[in-house]
Parts: sequence; C-alpha cells; structure tokens
Amino acid sequence: MVNLNGNIIEQESVLSLNRAFLYGDAVFETLKVVNGKVLFIEDHYFRLMASMRIVRMQIPMNFTLENLEQYILDLAVQNSCSDSCRVRFTVYRNDGGYYLPTDRKVSFLISTTKLDSKAYQFNEESYEVELFKDFYLTKQLLSTIKSTNKLINTVGSIFADENGYQNCLLLNEEKNVVEALNGNLFMISGNRLITPPLSEGCLNGIMRKQVLALANKTEGLEVFEEPISPFDLQKSDELFITNVIQGIQPITKYRKKDFTIKWAKILLEKVNQQIEIS
Repeated sequence: MVNLNGNIIEQESVLSLNRAFLYGDAVFETLKVVNGKVLFIEDHYFRLMASMRIVRMQIPMNFTLENLEQYILDLAVQNSCSDSCRVRFTVYRNDGGYYLPTDRKVSFLISTTKLDSKAYQFNEESYEVELFKDFYLTKQLLSTIKSTNKLINTVGSIFADENGYQNCLLLNEEKNVVEALNGNLFMISGNRLITPPLSEGCLNGIMRKQVLALANKTEGLEVFEEPISPFDLQKSDELFITNVIQGIQPITKYRKKDFTIKWAKILLEKVNQQIEIS
C-alpha cells in the first residue's frame, strides 16, 4: 500500500516503483503521424537507439525499425487519429534498485494525441521570446538526447507564461544561446543561416536535421553551425524555432528587436513539399 494525495491505495495502481517516475530513468521520442505514415521514422529510430546506448539501456531484440513503426501505426488506428497525430514513445528501465538499477532491460509506453492539420501550418502571429537565465544547459552528450529530465524546460515554460512570452531561449554555462524551450534555434544574418552545433548542448533535433539539409540546397543561403551569443540575436534579421510537431515557428520579437519571417516561411514550404503534403 502507498499514500497518494492523502489516500491509501494499492501500490500497483500508481507508478511508485517506476524508474522513469523515481529517477527520470527514461528516454523518449516525439513523432508525427500523417496519412498513416510516421514522418522521419528512420531519423527517430536511430536517435532513439543512440539515446538508449548513451544511457546504457539494454536494447530488446524486437526493437527493430519495422516493429516500432507498426506499434505506433496500430495505436494511431486504434485511437482513430492516423490521419494526423502527435506520438509520444517513451522507453524506461524496468523497476528495481535505487540509483543502481537491478535490471538493465526496458519497457516502453506509446501514447497519441490527435492533431487538427496534416501539413505544417505557418504561424505569422506575434511570437515574443526572452532569455531564461535561472538555470543553464550543460555542454555534454546527455543534453543532446530526449530524456525525461526536463526540469529546465518546465520551469522555463512557467517563467515564459508568467511574464507573457510565447517562449524562452536557453543558455549554456558559457552564456551562449543554445535552443528554445521546445525546439532548436536558427538565426538568419544576411545570407547566413546559423544554428548552434551539438557541442553547445542543444538537442539533436529531427526537424533541425531536415532544415539543415534543405537549407544547404537552397539558393541564397549559406549554412553554418556555430555558437550564438545573446548579442548576436539583436544583430540578426530573423530567428525561428524548429520541432517535429510545429515544423518551423518564426520569432517576431526579442526585447526591442522585431524580426522578419521570410526564410522561415520558405523553408517550411520546402518541408511540406518534402513530406508530400500540401
């Protein structure tokens, strides 16, 4: 028996032994399904496998790309959302132990949330951001994976909400700008498209990878992966955020600087063309 919110209940009915709940001992992928197809499935699969290896999880023999894709699609059909949905695929180490697990094997949980549109929609509404400086990301490999340790993102989201911002930008210990709360950051200065390298501590984002590949083939843009300082933001022409669910979100305002949205719109159109959705 355990006590949950003042009520004595059976231990089995809550996650009292779950290592994801107790220690954040889990990794996850956020995916998008459109027209019965998992977008960028290979990129997601290989990132998940890499993440599991980094945190020393034992990868099951049945964790093939084909099996994981089928698990996702079967659930989307069951939940009547295979036309367009957001998928959360969480892998956590099995119960047992304290910091030292008694079992290296894993379990997984998949959930879906229905989305309104199939194609990525371009949002031209006002979108203001600010730096979040209460806590910092670290320049290490763990920062590049999607683990369930997301306290900085959670507290930063509360800060943004309390202060009327649509998002915040996170810094590393060297005070360089690394990423947004919910995605990777890109900056346009003249004809230069810049995003922080993974060595700065940013997420190894799936949409980041797509945008970099498309930008490298786009006339009029030169692509660079290099550190971004807060001062660089004020000098830039354009800022935008990328993630698999929203695609590309342009930033329209940072402090006293207003930004254009030209390249964000062009690149999002290219993403939609790539996945053959109009």
